[in-house]
Amino acid sequence: MRNDATAFDYIVVGAGTAGCLLANRLSADPGNRVLLIEAGGRDNYHWIHIPVGYLYCIDNPRTDWMFRTEPDPGLNGRSLIYPRGKTLGGCSSINGMLYIRGQARDYDGWAEAVGDDDWRWESCLPDFVRHEDHCRLDENGDGDAAHRDFHGHGGEWRVEKQRLSWAVLDDFAEAAVQAGIPRTDDFNRGDNEGVDYFEVNQRGGWRWNASKAFLRGVEKRSNLTLWHSTQVLGLEFDRGGAPRCTGVRVERGGEEEVARAQREVILSAGAIGSPQLLQLSGIGPAGLLAEHGIPLVRELPGVGENLQDHLQIRSVYRVSGAKTLNTLAASWLGKARIGMEYLLHRTGPMSMAPSQLCAFTRSSDDYAHPNLEYHVQPLSLPAFGQPLHDFPAITASVCNLNPSSRGTVRIKSADPRQAPAIAPNYLSSEEDRKVAADSLRVTRRIAEQPAFAKYRPEEVKPGIEYQSDDDLARLAGDIGTTIFHPVGTAKMGRAEDPMAVVDSHLRVHGVDGLRVVDASVMPTITSGNTNSPTLMIAEKAARWILAGE
Repeated sequence: MRNDATAFDYIVVGAGTAGCLLANRLSADPGNRVLLIEAGGRDNYHWIHIPVGYLYCIDNPRTDWMFRTEPDPGLNGRSLIYPRGKTLGGCSSINGMLYIRGQARDYDGWAEAVGDDDWRWESCLPDFVRHEDHCRLDENGDGDAAHRDFHGHGGEWRVEKQRLSWAVLDDFAEAAVQAGIPRTDDFNRGDNEGVDYFEVNQRGGWRWNASKAFLRGVEKRSNLTLWHSTQVLGLEFDRGGAPRCTGVRVERGGEEEVARAQREVILSAGAIGSPQLLQLSGIGPAGLLAEHGIPLVRELPGVGENLQDHLQIRSVYRVSGAKTLNTLAASWLGKARIGMEYLLHRTGPMSMAPSQLCAFTRSSDDYAHPNLEYHVQPLSLPAFGQPLHDFPAITASVCNLNPSSRGTVRIKSADPRQAPAIAPNYLSSEEDRKVAADSLRVTRRIAEQPAFAKYRPEEVKPGIEYQSDDDLARLAGDIGTTIFHPVGTAKMGRAEDPMAVVDSHLRVHGVDGLRVVDASVMPTITSGNTNSPTLMIAEKAARWILAGE
């Protein structure tokens, strides 16, 4: 190990969604020396930037940590790939680019749970708007009042309409309306019920990731240092009295060294990486740490617990008389036309986010709020990474927005290079199994409506012969996959909550100089996609850090 220690004011671990914003905000004051550390390389892989390139970034060691879940009883013993971004921009470089904030009740629930009104929706909304650059507002910030009240212009985070449409999806949307789901033109005002096309984080047909948004142009600041391709091995502590985090130990250029933080270390390594690093460094469940011979710095039994994720249940419908990607991309000529359209216009299937049409609704009248989210695509395939089906079809994926099942992230050894055990425990609660069965019935009800019935839809997966709650819950376990929204593994909460890891300002309980700022701090998962809520969390945290709060 190198003996020299490099000193900074702030060290941010992870140059993903939260880390890029934090590095930008903290280094805006030239008096702050900021180090941003990323285990992956630069985001210069061309498939990161072409929207459809997520197909080549997920499960690719160049851009993905390549995690796998433990065999899951709720999935009938299946193990899933569990993508997490390993490149500048983190998951924003490989995700679906979908801009969804969740529901106002999510944040009001956080505020109640942690005892801090700063987390209420009306207090979070300005932190969403602060970095937003919404296409519906012109350069003067004008636009209709509804959008001015809920959206921003001129920030770093670009939000645009998709650059394509599909007749078969238009008709599925009309069928959803016929099934009782209202139309909406904005999912991000606090009540996201309705059906419409997703808005996306793109600029002119290119992916807009956190690296482009928050590092491009500011990376040259003399007070901001970026170490990419650098593995963090553990946290360093001063144990005189209450433990204080003083820096990080890293492997860089084949050698180990220590970087010191005079003010704070901020973990933004995500819902898998942050609890793993805390456990490796002696913060977590005492029994787990003792099992792996790791000296205890602070016992916090909630580290790595409370894992929540959205499980999508993928219904596939074969259709007749519809244009779908299955048929458009069936030949080399079709692929060439798709490529040429993108090359010339930045439109068409290569500009596609993984999902195009969205709907939020209820699985039953038992719920006073939308508890389902649909991601509908004009394509189908047996499983992610496999070729498209050779017949025209669509996929209507539905997920339970508020699962009651809870999983874990736990280290397997004291070796920081070994992936942790990820056990989501999907469908482990009776409520989640019931919602899964009911959600498949909602999908069938939409597909039966006149607007979509004209395509003579045939339910290929799971199969119309399955009707009972038990059958549908079991089939959900057979066909369900993660939609890549892990949260909650270092949850915020009151000091008296034995499972809370950080306080309402995201400071680690009982450890000075250490915060966690990423999706792991969410006490409960948001009712929608989790990338933009993570940016909001980082925006709020940056303000607290700079104020010393």
